[in-house]
Amino acid sequence: MPDLEKLLKQAAMQVGAGGSAGFIEVCIMHPLDLVKTRLQLQANKSLLKSSDPHYYNGIIDCMKKMYRYEGLTSFWKGILPPILAETPKRAVKFLTFEQYKKIFMFGSSTPTPLTFALAGLGAGITEAILVNPFEVVKVTLQSNKALAAHVPSTWTVTRQIVRENGLGFRGLNKGLTATIARNGIFNMVYFGFYHSFKGYLPEYEDPLLEFGRKVALGFTSGVLGSCVNIPFDVAKSRIQGPQPTPGLIKYSSTTGAILLVYREEGFRALYKGLLPKFFLVLTHEIRIKNGSNASSSKLATHSASLSTVCVHTPFTAVPRQGLLPTDYNV
Repeated sequence: MPDLEKLLKQAAMQVGAGGSAGFIEVCIMHPLDLVKTRLQLQANKSLLKSSDPHYYNGIIDCMKKMYRYEGLTSFWKGILPPILAETPKRAVKFLTFEQYKKIFMFGSSTPTPLTFALAGLGAGITEAILVNPFEVVKVTLQSNKALAAHVPSTWTVTRQIVRENGLGFRGLNKGLTATIARNGIFNMVYFGFYHSFKGYLPEYEDPLLEFGRKVALGFTSGVLGSCVNIPFDVAKSRIQGPQPTPGLIKYSSTTGAILLVYREEGFRALYKGLLPKFFLVLTHEIRIKNGSNASSSKLATHSASLSTVCVHTPFTAVPRQGLLPTDYNV
């Protein structure tokens, strides 16, 4: 029981230390997440009407057309679901990551890269189950190309989804398998790579160089994770977004969606939205590494009563028992 109480206190500190920063990051980076979703949802131009004014040729073209046809506030369509999910997601990831680490020690006295990779996989899967309903509502709102003032509210969309399709895999939990694969694979690759290579990079006494080292390694890990998981991200968007023909489900399963996109649009289509993901990864890494010193001092003070020693981690400074997985949308 004392261990559980200690873990809950650490989770509360993690959530408190990163809550406001996470909220600000969601608000700032949501336009990029929306652009990523829009690019993933659209089929290749050969499959669309040539006169479609909403066809996007890239990030900048998407932003220009959204601003022209939907208004400035359209860049924040669907922002409420990720804001609502931020705090419980952070707590669940911390708690489950710590438990999975204990499971996958394999007799070792200290965590190995494999331990971190499997713990990341487990935490990502658990997190996906929690956030998937929020993702369904978010993607539904993001895919609406009407003027922002005419887009229904988050609550209205949620009620409509539940009323028409229920809570199951055709309703509020559609695309769950794709979300599980996306989140689980990303965290597995990220943590496995990070902890396999961080020991080979020398630490620097100069704060700026050390900051650059952490950002570079974190960004590289995130890029690799994104390259591996983005086909599942595309499948998730296609399953959760509006179907090409209203009333006819074209994308129903994860593997089916991936194969269908590959057959109809080619291999490159499975990597739509990759560049916005890179920007999301880089921005998150800079924010987390830049804020680690401040959060370190705060957490060190609060955790002294727990007789734990705070250390700098790749994500934020936390008690040695706690390593918070990445929090940006994967």
